[in-house]
Amino acid sequence: MSPRFGILTAPMNVGYDEILRVWREADTVPEIEHAWLFDHLMPIGGDPDGPIFEGWTLLSALAAQTERLRVGLLVTSNRFRPPAVLAKIATTVDIVSGGRLDFGIGAGSRPSHPLARREYDGHGLPYHSQDDAVAALAEACAIIRRLWTDDEPFDFDGEYVKLKGAFGNPKPVQRPHPPIMIGGRASATLRVVAEHADLWNIPGGGDIEDLAGRSRLLDRYCAEIGRDPASITRSIFLPVDYDKPAATREKIEEAVGAGFGHIVLGLANPYPDGVVRWVADELIR
Repeated sequence: MSPRFGILTAPMNVGYDEILRVWREADTVPEIEHAWLFDHLMPIGGDPDGPIFEGWTLLSALAAQTERLRVGLLVTSNRFRPPAVLAKIATTVDIVSGGRLDFGIGAGSRPSHPLARREYDGHGLPYHSQDDAVAALAEACAIIRRLWTDDEPFDFDGEYVKLKGAFGNPKPVQRPHPPIMIGGRASATLRVVAEHADLWNIPGGGDIEDLAGRSRLLDRYCAEIGRDPASITRSIFLPVDYDKPAATREKIEEAVGAGFGHIVLGLANPYPDGVVRWVADELIR
């Protein structure tokens, strides 16, 4: 199967008009099949006090301005929004887009990036340990799927979330529900991927053998619960270097060779004129 290519535009230190320009162009370039934002509340690069847009609100606006691209957040922090509220937000975007949402989610409470911690303090959100965050992610995935699919109200008595009379109406356009992408590389997260995900994403650009090893571990976790590992699409994020297209092409070839069939190409701003067509001509073809 041929790899499927998409782009990511980080909505920080950039204007809405610039992101909209890139997404509208991407919508006309057939080699690009999907487009992504990220989910942070304060910049994690460039000016730390610069502008940044809320991901789901912006995604809904961009979904209404495009017609063909699949759209998503790479990936939603499960710790920013209660799961039942997030299910409602995602349903709204799936309907606005006409059924083009890929639902990306991750554990949140990201300890690996020093600038990511402050967005929790700055917005009054609790910051949790990685083990706690991953366990909460598993509950969230179960709740969100039920809100998308259950035909009757239900109660949920979890360790992290308790719901009474929960019910999702309307349902998403996509049935049984939008594809679920889970991002992460920790072993505990990969167990949640095996249980709940349709796609799994990991940041690339480093040692491809390390990334392939994570993919093999996911295969093992799938086998342990009786799931076909091939039912989970392997996705990778690769930053684009405008000045060194050959280096980016090499990373793409490595990733595809290692079994990653869903490629998300990160575009840095400022975005050159015609950047998406350049990506198609220089990196994909």
